[in-house]
Amino acid sequence: MRSILLVIGSLRKNSFNRQLAQVISSELAGKATVSTLQFDDIPYMNQDIEWPAPEAVRRVRETVAAADGVWIVTPEYNFNFPGLLKNLLDWLSRPTVQGDYKSAATYKKKVTISGAGGKNATANSRARLTELLEFMRADVMPGGGTGVAVNMDAFKTDKVVFTEEQLRLLHEQAEAFLAFLG
Repeated sequence: MRSILLVIGSLRKNSFNRQLAQVISSELAGKATVSTLQFDDIPYMNQDIEWPAPEAVRRVRETVAAADGVWIVTPEYNFNFPGLLKNLLDWLSRPTVQGDYKSAATYKKKVTISGAGGKNATANSRARLTELLEFMRADVMPGGGTGVAVNMDAFKTDKVVFTEEQLRLLHEQAEAFLAFLG
């Protein structure tokens, strides 16, 4: 069974994207081993502390490297993905062996993206994230991922109600990602 690592681009306990990740995890149940990356303890990327890498960074890199695939679940903040996700990816894109960029945890790592947010369904953050991941030489599944425009009540209740169409699209993305992993 393949292992898929969920990376949630929000620290908020009841975030829309944490709820989306729960739906994705349920969709993959019995088809893949699913875990969620904990990365709230990594420091800001700083070349002054890069060698040797801080323990939290080493742990995160090893976790990502061990996964068959990474599914990033991201909100959209100000037309882009969150800074905490950018910081994580900056650390993951750096080589673990000095001078050997092929040793980076993201090098050729198979990735897919989803996001929950406002009415544009995280289209901008997913597009910019795809662009960054491709620059980092990750192997991003084609298609742009799945965006979920959350129900308006969710902004008051913190409870996302997923439509049948959204669930269908997430099911299709899960099936496609499993096939993409090979």
